[in-house]
Amino acid sequence: MLLANEWKDYEIIDASNGQKLERWKDIYLLRPDPQIVWNNGDLLEKYRSMIDAVYYRSNKGGGHWENLKNIPGSWNVEYKGLTFNIKQMGFKHTGLFPEQAVNWDFMMDKIKRANRPIKVLNLFAYTGGASCACLKAGASVTHVDSSKGMVDWFKENVKSSGMEDYPVRYLIDDVVKFVQREIRRGNKYDAIIMDPPSYGRGANGEVWDIEKNLNYLVEICTEILSDEPLFFLINSYTTGLSSTVLSNMLRMTVNKKYEGKVTCGEVGIPIKENDLVLPCGIYGRWESNE
Repeated sequence: MLLANEWKDYEIIDASNGQKLERWKDIYLLRPDPQIVWNNGDLLEKYRSMIDAVYYRSNKGGGHWENLKNIPGSWNVEYKGLTFNIKQMGFKHTGLFPEQAVNWDFMMDKIKRANRPIKVLNLFAYTGGASCACLKAGASVTHVDSSKGMVDWFKENVKSSGMEDYPVRYLIDDVVKFVQREIRRGNKYDAIIMDPPSYGRGANGEVWDIEKNLNYLVEICTEILSDEPLFFLINSYTTGLSSTVLSNMLRMTVNKKYEGKVTCGEVGIPIKENDLVLPCGIYGRWESNE
């Protein structure tokens, strides 16, 4: 398991009975997490004086935030020169997945060591943590997401990180249709990142189902890789999907066409209170030997 253990502005303080207490710079949030099935006491009772806000799930789906203290509408956290805007979103999210820092580190290192211009394509790009990392490392980035709100949020993160003048394209589009058009245009990329949801809809209502559509997307993405690709990274939070599945897809597609290596596994975050680790999704990577 790869551990996101180099944060200064984020940490998991404690975890128990489906909840995790997190510090986002100087804001403390209590949020649900289905992976936390162990019992370490009632976190709300243990840390009530510390907690700024709690997210409560609804039996009818979704849920709501209850602010116990005054919280700004948004605030910043930093990671190795990157600045991200954090907000309380519906369905418990904050606009950033801190565990992905292990992948940001990997990408930044590969791009810097390549010592050549690198073009990156980020699909299902969300608020752009990976896009910001690649920009910071010196790559040009094409950022694609079907949600205008998420692309606008990415623009905020780019601005907060002082990278407004860096080479980036902001695109609101269905990722499959976008890749198909890039094939026809003859555009190529040195690195591809994707973080596909289990289910979703594209910009014009296109239906995405990871079990039915992911392998096809990976296959067509190999057609827009450059002659010397640097890496191909897939993240997933889909319950029941093994990292070995991601590895198998990359071995059957990218690794058949290009010389390199494939790795896969889990990503996680240490828990401060008891040195446990919270698993936070899976990854599959192909990377060149350079």
